[in-house]
This record gives sequence, structure tokens and C-alpha cells, in this order.
Amino acid sequence: MSAIGKMQTEARVGVVVEGGGLSAPTTSSVVVEPPRQRQIGTAPQLLAGGLAGAVSKTCTAPLARLTILFQLQGMHSDASRLEKASIWREASRIAREEGVRAFWKGNLVTIAHRLPYSSISFYAFERYKNVGTTMLQATLGVEGQGESIGADLCVRLLGGGLAGVTAASATYPLDLVRTRLTAQGVGPNLAISFSVYDTARSYWQLHRPQDSIVLASLVCGSFSGIASSTVAYPLDLVRRRMQLEGAGGRALVYRTGLVGTLRQIIRKEGWLGLYRGILPEYYKVVPSVGIVFMTYEKLKQILSSIPES
Repeated sequence: MSAIGKMQTEARVGVVVEGGGLSAPTTSSVVVEPPRQRQIGTAPQLLAGGLAGAVSKTCTAPLARLTILFQLQGMHSDASRLEKASIWREASRIAREEGVRAFWKGNLVTIAHRLPYSSISFYAFERYKNVGTTMLQATLGVEGQGESIGADLCVRLLGGGLAGVTAASATYPLDLVRTRLTAQGVGPNLAISFSVYDTARSYWQLHRPQDSIVLASLVCGSFSGIASSTVAYPLDLVRRRMQLEGAGGRALVYRTGLVGTLRQIIRKEGWLGLYRGILPEYYKVVPSVGIVFMTYEKLKQILSSIPES
């Protein structure tokens, strides 16, 4: 029996008989299954993934911009500027100099990127995970997800990683243009984010099957965003600095590739420099990833309830 799809409870009843003894306890098994959601087609699934990404990015655009500004501060030659930065000071400066609407600068470009990226990543993850689960069942002989936690986690990690490669390969040109224009970045590493979310949601479903899908997906999504950001943030910071150097007349600072850029940041800013801007990143990730998974799950629930024609 799948540990995710089914839960079994046992009730043991002792019957009193004359002579003061108890009869042998009888065991009855009650199988409690959480409500099953009807599978949706390719087009609705792509639509749900795309809209989820667009809603999430629009809601968290101000924090996304602050995160990138903090990441790029290490590219300035004036070291004193690195010590004076604060989230509130940067937010106040943007609002004062450019107006509140500036926090959503380039949001349409962001959505134009996020729609296909999110659609492809969610759809690809579901496909890769299904293929991996089928192979897992055939190889290990397990009945379904939950029978082997380690193997399930590997399937989710691999599925998330392949989904990230698939989505990034299809949308990277748009990502490069969007980053140069608006200095806003891509979401956390999909491999970690998807695997942590799917594992946490499965565990939540197992122990609290009657909870609202909105609450469960929001909490699990936020947790997965924090976990993936912590692991992937240094490489994300390096990637963005390497993309942006030379843009808009900036001097070429990093000339030695990925490893050389990492060493230069550590030498100039210390190990903490690899996590410059991590606090606004966390402030952004908690609602952003939570919202994207919550919206995706809710849209899937809505679309699955529409009668087939």
C-alpha cells in the first residue's frame, strides 16, 4: 500500500466475558484515502504553471529588485558603499528618486519570461517525476511513492534538475535580456525547490490529509524556497554578476570564469560576500515560492473540477 495515497488505522476491541477475562482482541482495518484530484491535460497544466509564476513574480517584484541591487553592490569599486547598504535605505531611495511604480519596473518583461519558464518547469517536473517513479517501481518493485524515501527524494531531485535544465534551455535568451534590462533574477534552484516541496507536501498529506491545499502548499512552498535559496544563492550571485558586467558601460570586473569570479568575490568581500543580499532574498522567497506553488495547486484543483466536454 502506498504510504502517500493511503493511510491505515487499526481499532482493537476487547470483549468482557464471564470469568473476568477478556476475549482475544479483534482487529478491524479502516483505509482512509485523501480526496483524489482528477488529472488535467497538457494545456491546462501549462496554463496553471504559467499563471502561477506570473502571479508570484508580480506580488514579489519589489523584493526581487532589492535583492538584485544588493547582489550587484560588490561590483562597485568603492568599498565604502558596501558597508552603508540596508534594505530600508535602498527601498526609500528607490521610492524617493523613481517613485513607487519603479519597484515594478520591467514587470511585463518579467512576466513574458516567467510565463513560459514556469509553464515548462512545472510541466517538465511532473513528466520527469512520473517517468522516474515508473522506473523506480520497475527496478525496486515498490508499489508507489513513499515506499522508499531515499529513492523518492532522488527521483524528485533528478526530476527538478532536468526540469530546470529544460526550462532554462528554452528561455535563457529571454532571461539574459530581462536581467540586463531590469536586474531581476530567476527563481531558486529548481532541483532543490521541487524536491523539497514535493517531499514536504507528501509528508503533510500523509499526516494531515484533510488540511486545505492552499495552506499546505503555501507552507511547504515557502520552506522549499528557503532551503533552495540557501544552497543555490552563491552561484546565483556569481551568475548574475557575470551576466551584467560590461552592460551599460560597466567595466569588466570578472575575467576568469566561474571559479575565478568566486575567488575574486571571496578575496574582496570575504565569504559573507557570497551571501550579499541573502536577507531580502529570504524576504522575497518566503512569499514568492509559497505563492507560486499555492497558485499552481489551486489552479490545478479548479481546472480538474471542470467537467470534461
